[in-house]
Amino acid sequence: MLTPAELTRHHESGNLNQATIAAFRAMIFAHYHESARLMPWRETRDPYAVLVSEIMLQQTQVERVRLKYGEFLARFPTLATLASAPLSDVLTVWQGLGYNRRAIYLKRCAEEIVARYDGIFPATVQELQALPGIGPYTARAVAAFAFDVAEPLIETNVRTVYIHFFFQGHDKVSDRDIMPLVAATLDHTNPREWYYAVMDYGTMLKQRHPNPGQRSLHHTRQSSFEGSNRQLRSRILRRIIAQPGITVKQLLSAIPAEHDMVLANIEAMQREGFLLKKGRGYRISDETMNS
Repeated sequence: MLTPAELTRHHESGNLNQATIAAFRAMIFAHYHESARLMPWRETRDPYAVLVSEIMLQQTQVERVRLKYGEFLARFPTLATLASAPLSDVLTVWQGLGYNRRAIYLKRCAEEIVARYDGIFPATVQELQALPGIGPYTARAVAAFAFDVAEPLIETNVRTVYIHFFFQGHDKVSDRDIMPLVAATLDHTNPREWYYAVMDYGTMLKQRHPNPGQRSLHHTRQSSFEGSNRQLRSRILRRIIAQPGITVKQLLSAIPAEHDMVLANIEAMQREGFLLKKGRGYRISDETMNS
């Protein structure tokens, strides 16, 4: 089995040849074929379902997504149903995943694909990355998992694998240094399964070693949800979903937080498209997100 010391030497000396790359791939695939994680979103090539899973998985624990993924697709089984659904319905189903702004972006994506592409899901990385709220990783992940497009991508588990094997003894490793290695070792014949295999290997590494990803230049520790502004926004949103038309006075009475913080978040969520003020009360904005 290849060792991190050996692969780091190959990389640093510029001797990462095809035989070594083939051995690296074989090692990653061997673990995957023995210990592949079973995920419902890995059982489909429907690009809409893949996009839903990728948006949900951003900064959210896999087990929490596992619970919500099926529920979300049962309620919004197609792009068209999501595009035409009231945002309040989307946010209601989204509750429990956090980062509610992602639900807005997902709905905007559905609306744009229906309006701009006649409901035909775009298949290129460039088209996907032009959709609302879709960054380089998500565009490449959807392209790979739905359409077998072989483009280099980096996420936390991919980063973990490449830092562990190719940057032994290095700290503050930049994604700019990792990306050429991802491109060089990418299995172009089966990018979908390759990335699943790399991600599963990264998960295993985190369980067996001090997280190699902490040696990334881009590593940040996620702040606690308890007592955070994210928690406050979630409480405000949940209260408005439960009681459309609720007034500021009622919100301030119902939510145990500094009044200035509640007011600031209400204003921010109104600017972001979450909330609509009608008279003295607030409700979820169900106006088209493309307006």
